[in-house]
Amino acid sequence: MTKAENSEAHSPTSPHQAAPGLFPAGHLIPFILVTVLFFLWGIPNNLNDVLIRHFMKSFAITRFQAGLVQSAFYMGYFLLAMPAAFLMRRVGYKSGFVTGLVLFGTGAFLFYPAAQAGSYAFFLCALFVIASGLSFLETASNPFIAQLGDPDSSERRLNFAQAFNPIGAITGALVGTIFIFSGVELTPQQIATHQANHTYEAYLRFETLRVVKPYLVIGAFALVWALLILRTKFPAIQSEHENESADHGHLRDLFHHPHFLFAVVAQFFYVGAQVGTWSYFISYVQEYAHQSEKIAGYFLTGTLAAFGVGRFASAWLMRYINPSKLMGAYCLANILLVTVAVLDPSWVGIWSLFLTSFFMSVMFPTIFALGLKGLGPNTKLGGSLLVMAIVGGAVLTPAMGFLSEQTHSLALSYSVPLLAYVIIALYSFWGSQRRSTAILRG
Repeated sequence: MTKAENSEAHSPTSPHQAAPGLFPAGHLIPFILVTVLFFLWGIPNNLNDVLIRHFMKSFAITRFQAGLVQSAFYMGYFLLAMPAAFLMRRVGYKSGFVTGLVLFGTGAFLFYPAAQAGSYAFFLCALFVIASGLSFLETASNPFIAQLGDPDSSERRLNFAQAFNPIGAITGALVGTIFIFSGVELTPQQIATHQANHTYEAYLRFETLRVVKPYLVIGAFALVWALLILRTKFPAIQSEHENESADHGHLRDLFHHPHFLFAVVAQFFYVGAQVGTWSYFISYVQEYAHQSEKIAGYFLTGTLAAFGVGRFASAWLMRYINPSKLMGAYCLANILLVTVAVLDPSWVGIWSLFLTSFFMSVMFPTIFALGLKGLGPNTKLGGSLLVMAIVGGAVLTPAMGFLSEQTHSLALSYSVPLLAYVIIALYSFWGSQRRSTAILRG
């Protein structure tokens, strides 16, 4: 690809050109069924933010220990993404959707025995199984949507589908705030009284059992959706049957795509920034504005709504603005906002963190779509590595918890996502360009 061709491939639609089609002709039902998955996996992703705060209370654990919720969850993504890719190389995307939904439903149902056992480790295992299923779903859904239609509109199409993810996130935060948070927050003196009266264990068990019903409902929905997908005919799209061609693609070939390798790094830091920001947002509001857990939960819901607005707005703006440049501008905005949150932990810092969700909204799908450009038969493997990069949530979230405990400042721990946005900005303005690929291939 020449420099001129590269510039043309990455430029927004000019006013004199017809915009490439966003929706795939003749495949609307599979498109809808898969787009709903973006909504569905947003629910457990953001229920985790509620679980972190809830488990700190119901299991009487530290912020760092509660951060292991995200570690267990995103390790499921990391370990299962590659097996998911190899499965789909053999039998197609549809198998990935069904397998993922079955694992998702199974993990959600495991919350019942975990609650009965009163075991934090059991809950972490259940979250690992849920995330294993979501790893299949994301490994399949992102490249499926990106390739299901005109390649020139892949970023817009994936941003549109991903726009339903924050609706699921909002649903998850609301479900957690309303049905999991009891609103009962004991002071140290009240805890001591309960312990003296031997009623503290009963209180902890009451709090633990509150997580069961929401997860049973979610698990049932996942299994019903698996049945619907199983009974629907899905199209064979680009690279869907790559195992039948002469070029099977190889993992080592991905190292010839610098824009893809940088995308994996950027995705690692993006997911870490997103997950860390939301995981401790409730605690940030409680600590620096002295609000109750339910009020803080509603603030989390609000910032997720801003995330959703950002997704739909970005899908529209990409008709006129180069996706990588739009993402770069959003990174600069978040660098400024998070700096304020670190230096001024007050209502000003809270609203600054609140606004970061709008600007982070464009990042995951845009990094994903730009990273997959030009991978050909290696698209599924590339997609699986981009999903494996979600392990950033497992690394950066407990890192924030550890930094918070060591410095005795939750605000200072937000310097971790601040660093992440700097790295994503470098990818946006420089690393996402494909100019080096042709040179490496000669």
